[in-house]
Amino acid sequence: MHNKKLQNMFKLSSRVTIYIPSTINVNEEIDNSKYVDRIAGNLSQYFGGSTSTPALGYWLSQNNGLVKEKTVMVFAYCSDKDLQSNIDNLITDCEALKNELSQESIAMEINGELYFI
Repeated sequence: MHNKKLQNMFKLSSRVTIYIPSTINVNEEIDNSKYVDRIAGNLSQYFGGSTSTPALGYWLSQNNGLVKEKTVMVFAYCSDKDLQSNIDNLITDCEALKNELSQESIAMEINGELYFI
């Protein structure tokens, strides 16, 4: 049970994370900072703020085998209501990344569930 002092605090119960690849055309390394900045800005606009953290990602490409890349995870906490009202924007952002970076998919995590867009 949460501390009684927390009961009156502002709570954000949803979390959205978009995984920003550091490759184009599946396995050609690029500087992804402009994409990270764009997604971080969009999440901040939708939800009031965002955070990014680097990660080393591995995934199995159907055409290129094991791909290792320096992924950046950009995430934001939000209310369920704000999540629902921005879900179309989030999907559009991921589809744009997928197309611009010529990826097989872009990963988006919502409340611990991973979607490949």
